Amino acid sequence: MNGLADLHIHTNFSDSSLSSQEVVDQALKAGLSCISITDHDIVQGIEPAIEAAGPHAFEVVPGIELSSEYENCDIHILGYFIDYQKGPLVEKIDVFLDARMERMKRMIMNLKGVGINNIEFEEVCALTRSRAVGRSHLAILLEQKGWVSNIKSAFEKYLGPGCPGYAPKYKQTPFEAIELIRSSGGVAVMAHPMLTQKDELIPPFVAAGLKGLEVYYPNCTSTVTKFYERIAQKNGLIATGGSDFHGKTQTYNYVGKKTVPIEVVEQLRQARA
Repeated sequence: MNGLADLHIHTNFSDSSLSSQEVVDQALKAGLSCISITDHDIVQGIEPAIEAAGPHAFEVVPGIELSSEYENCDIHILGYFIDYQKGPLVEKIDVFLDARMERMKRMIMNLKGVGINNIEFEEVCALTRSRAVGRSHLAILLEQKGWVSNIKSAFEKYLGPGCPGYAPKYKQTPFEAIELIRSSGGVAVMAHPMLTQKDELIPPFVAAGLKGLEVYYPNCTSTVTKFYERIAQKNGLIATGGSDFHGKTQTYNYVGKKTVPIEVVEQLRQARA
C-alpha cells in the first residue's frame, strides 16, 4: 500500500484544540493514508477517529503518549497498536487522570500564591473533553487573561520546572511506561529524542523492550534527523515520525507537517508484542 502516515497527533481529549473528527478531516485533506491518535495518558480520542475514518480508505492506528520521568528529565513514550479497550494500560489510565487533576489543582494554588488569582480549576477543565488536563491548558488561560504575551512565555515564566506555578507530575519511569505498552499488546517508541536529549538512555530502553525511535519530527535540521537515523539503525529501532500536532495553539504546525512512509506502519504492526 502506498501513502504517508503522521504518527503523532493529539485531539481535544488531551491538549489539542481539534476533535477527533476534525483531525481525520485535516488528514484526508492533506492526502494522508494513515494517522495515529496519541493523546497524553488517555485513549478516548481513538474510537471517534476510527469511526470518522470508516467511510474512507484510511487507517487510524490506536496510540497513546505516556508521560514518564528519569533523573529529573521528562521522557515521553509513544505506544502504537495498543489495546485501547481493555487490559493493563486501560486499567492504569484512571490513575494517570486522577494524578493530572490533582497536579492541576496544585499548580493553580501555586499561581494564586504569586498573585495570579483569577484562574479557576473549572476553567482549565473546560478546555478539554476529558480529565487529561495539563500545563498547556493552564498556559492558554495565562495568555488569555493577560499574564503572559504567549504560551511559550507562560512556560518560561510560570509553568516550567523551578517556576512558581510548577508542580511535579505522576511518577512513572520510562521503563514502566515501556512495559505498560508492551503488556497491552503495543509497540513502544521513544518520542522526540532531539528534545529530550537523553540519548545515552536509548540502549537501556531497547533492552527493556523499546522498538522504535521518533526520528522524523517537525522543524528539525537534516543534520539532526540523520543523527537519529543512525542511532535508530545502530540500535535496531524502527524510525517513526509525525507532526506532534496540537491544534490551534501551534500556529506553525499542521496535520501532515512531518510524515513517514506507510511501510513504517507495517513495521510497527509486525513488531507488536
